[in-house]
Amino acid sequence: MKDQLKFLAANGALKYLKPEMRIGVGTGSTVDIFIDALSESGLSFSEIFTTSKRSEERLKSRGFTVLNLTEVKEPLPIYVDGADEIDQSLCMIKGGGGALTLEKIVAELANFFVCIVDERKYVQKLGKFPIPVEVISEAIVPICWAIRDELGGKPIIRKNFVSEHGHKILDVHNLHLTNPMDVEIKLNSIPGVVTNGIFANRRADLLLVGTTLGLKTFQ
Repeated sequence: MKDQLKFLAANGALKYLKPEMRIGVGTGSTVDIFIDALSESGLSFSEIFTTSKRSEERLKSRGFTVLNLTEVKEPLPIYVDGADEIDQSLCMIKGGGGALTLEKIVAELANFFVCIVDERKYVQKLGKFPIPVEVISEAIVPICWAIRDELGGKPIIRKNFVSEHGHKILDVHNLHLTNPMDVEIKLNSIPGVVTNGIFANRRADLLLVGTTLGLKTFQ
């Protein structure tokens, strides 16, 4: 059932794409289904940029050419990605797969951000899912102190994981996200933090939720 709901959301995003469009493609299990749907749609695109090796390899295996982000020359018309949690204001927690840094970069490059999720990810309040924070390894100790002492969070180093940029990720529990944008800014201001998985400053423009009652759209 879970994959069926992801399929609903992923396929719902196709209607927002046009032939030869320049697009950004995110990372995750729902995006995997979206990439498969792209392949089956028959659409071709002038440029595709993505946020991880995982998505790049899946796109290439289905016949698409993927460009490096160093080759981007202007904003992207659209970016499609999933989320670990998303609320009614379309603020998100992302980065469970570890691709949060490039996800933030591509989201900022895009004029229109479509988020695709199943109904489990659509929440009343953010925060049950821990906040991923990508960090410079040498700064882990003082970063953990700051998160604990200044924000009241409980940071846990993600085991056996290094990001594609060579960084460690902290999964931060117990943060109060009454004001997600404020927490996003405070986390990013800690020296040694690369970025964090709160997407409140650059939230989604459109949310597609696969539910047991069908596809629901929020904007």
